[in-house]
Amino acid sequence: MLRLYTHTSCLQHDPGPGHAERPARLRAVLQALDQDRYAALDRVEAPLATREQLLRVHGADHIERILAGAPESGQHALDEDTLMSPGSVEAALRAAGANVAAVDAVMNGDGQRAFCAVRPPGHHATRDQAMGFCLFNNVAVAAAHALAVHGLKRVAIADFDVHHGNGTQAIFEHDPRVLFVSSHQSPLYPGSGHESERGAGNIVNAPLSPGSGSQEFRELWNGALLPRLAAFRPQLVLVSAGFDAHRDDPLADIRLGQEDYAWITERLVALARKHAGGRLVSTLEGGYDLAALAACASAHVSALME
Repeated sequence: MLRLYTHTSCLQHDPGPGHAERPARLRAVLQALDQDRYAALDRVEAPLATREQLLRVHGADHIERILAGAPESGQHALDEDTLMSPGSVEAALRAAGANVAAVDAVMNGDGQRAFCAVRPPGHHATRDQAMGFCLFNNVAVAAAHALAVHGLKRVAIADFDVHHGNGTQAIFEHDPRVLFVSSHQSPLYPGSGHESERGAGNIVNAPLSPGSGSQEFRELWNGALLPRLAAFRPQLVLVSAGFDAHRDDPLADIRLGQEDYAWITERLVALARKHAGGRLVSTLEGGYDLAALAACASAHVSALME
């Protein structure tokens, strides 16, 4: 059974008119999953992350800045791209908390897989900095929780967002218990993710040139990223599921279709089955064309349900 973690509070984070990372993104995903074929989803309200859970990957000063950063009205800019509104704190705590709860569920046998339909996204947030629409690093909080609470020795993070997950990489680049593999467009924001960035041997970056499509994407995963994941033999697979490498996305220039997201999801599920007892937790990152986002998230969830 696939668990779906979300919360209405995640719709209350509002970066303002015209912002790409808008509440309509999550509405599009949830509406796409509100169909008969998804009736079997086990839908769970995301809890709030605790300070202890956040402190495993974020500095205390950063946490305090976010918790105190919501304005009484309107928006407060942390940088030119990353803004907070009155509902942002609870949304960010629910987004991180969803990932923690999902890890607990799959580790405790309450289903093998989970998808966290939450926002704000997380993979650009570093230990001490919010950036790239991200406040807390949701997938990093999940990985650290798996290590600290469940005693895992090998946790893999697979990131197929079109933008490099610089925050996730920075948080774990010196921790060989976590393998981070990423495909992403380069050059593109945030400017990191070069093949030479290897951390403690636990970072594997596979950049895609602008204009790349399905063939290049699948060749990178088949040739470099999936074999490295298999060699690592993860006890848990975490996925930063960004759908902004779709051909219709306005913020990048990679030409994937929803079938490519089904393809990579099927392979990550198979890898989790072989090495991790089936345990896989996916969390929503990017995706900014609403129709493409809905279609790709649907394809991803359908593959997770198989």
